Amino acid sequence: MSYMIRIILVEDHLVVRNGIKLLLDTQENIQVIAEVNNGKEVFSYLEEKVIPDIIITDINMPGMDGIELTGKLTEQYPNVKVIVLSMLDNHQHVAQAFEKGAKGYLVKNVSYDELLFAIKHVFNGGRYLCEELAMLLLERVIAQSSMFGVFEKDKLLDEIDLSERELEVLQLISDGYTNVEIADKLFLSKRTVEGHRQNLIEKTKVRNSASLIKYAVANGLVN
Repeated sequence: MSYMIRIILVEDHLVVRNGIKLLLDTQENIQVIAEVNNGKEVFSYLEEKVIPDIIITDINMPGMDGIELTGKLTEQYPNVKVIVLSMLDNHQHVAQAFEKGAKGYLVKNVSYDELLFAIKHVFNGGRYLCEELAMLLLERVIAQSSMFGVFEKDKLLDEIDLSERELEVLQLISDGYTNVEIADKLFLSKRTVEGHRQNLIEKTKVRNSASLIKYAVANGLVN
């Protein structure tokens, strides 16, 4: 082969990491030069001038997660390309990863062929979103397009400031949980949850909880 793709794997689950390495080791033009448990350990290698072409990282890890790692790598080692390989298929995580500078995002049930394609595509300067996530986002866009007419311009998502807690409550409301059940799940009082629900209705300018759920789905606020 005329080229070699050097990769560092960042994954805190040893079995998963070993499985990925075994697959990649079958390729003559791919070399896994290091394996680490979290983002902090990556920089120990980079400081010793062990510089890969690509870092494949999970998101949920102790010490430094994949999103934070991606941001720091983009700032400090802009020539190192990052591919996120995660169980998380939430569009918010996908957006965060690409905003921080990731060049690819794959879910962990991706096929071996698609993983290899993504690695080579990113190595050659491209960006890649796995087929499963691309289809989910397409379905969301289609749903938003069909429902967008229900809402006025003054209710657009970018004009509404929702807190992280309000988003959590909104997700549980859309999942059908009652105020009492939401309070139990989030370790809040029923009165606090009721307050969050009312704030959500007021901020989105909808009439009731049913309209709130429609709004949340149309604007991609819930899964």
